[in-house]
Amino acid sequence: MKAEVKTWLQEGRFDIFLGYRMMAGHALPHVFVKDRLQEVDELISADARYPLEKFAARIAAAQPGIKIGMLARDCNKRALNVLSIWNQLEPGTVETVDVNCCPSNLKDGAECSYLKAPKTGFHKKQVGIDNQSDPEDFESNDQQGRFTRWMNEFQRCIKCYGCRNICPVCFCQECSLEHPELIKTGDLPPEVPIFHLVRAVHMAGRCIDCGLCEEACPADIPLRLLYRKVNQIVCDIFDYRPGSSLEQSPFSILGETPPEPEPLKAAGSGGRE
Repeated sequence: MKAEVKTWLQEGRFDIFLGYRMMAGHALPHVFVKDRLQEVDELISADARYPLEKFAARIAAAQPGIKIGMLARDCNKRALNVLSIWNQLEPGTVETVDVNCCPSNLKDGAECSYLKAPKTGFHKKQVGIDNQSDPEDFESNDQQGRFTRWMNEFQRCIKCYGCRNICPVCFCQECSLEHPELIKTGDLPPEVPIFHLVRAVHMAGRCIDCGLCEEACPADIPLRLLYRKVNQIVCDIFDYRPGSSLEQSPFSILGETPPEPEPLKAAGSGGRE
């Protein structure tokens, strides 16, 4: 992979390549460029996960026409599809070097060592929600029980915006979660459950189930389960799974169906999809 990336940077196939590099003992996102080609020797596909596609979209917006290469797991590729569908990234701007890894049930038979939820403690199981639950399992509780447990989870929120900031498919210029008439400022926890229900509605038909929001949450709120539920509703009604293709979201289509963008290109082979 390192040899391929070096060659493609030298040949101009990419202007930049987004990947990971060990710095100060941590695997962090890094921009590899032709002028510092020796840094590619330190390219890694680490356990760490960051929304590289979100960085790519911002770079492309600032530098139209730039050719970006990117290390991509399946969740990254789903996010790239969603960003293209919602006109946040021009199709063909990003070419991926794929890592065969998928932390989501959106892909049949997917297994991932990067997204194992921590073991849920006894107290949380009694009064809150087991992060490792599936929507179907949790709904075995009665309605009042589900409501009480979700309220228990939401009341731990410190409104840090970590879930929004890390999300690869959050791109609104004006965020409803910062609107003073909708989400009152200065209150902790934010008005329960408005903050999280507003975000959950925005994730419907958009969330690619990467789990980064839950990883980033300092209060251990089972956000992935919440967004899985809203996406399950979208799938049941519209037969639509976000990011699985470049098919337009049912929430982005008004009037006639627009033409579908070209599929993303995958660079290289040799065990990669």
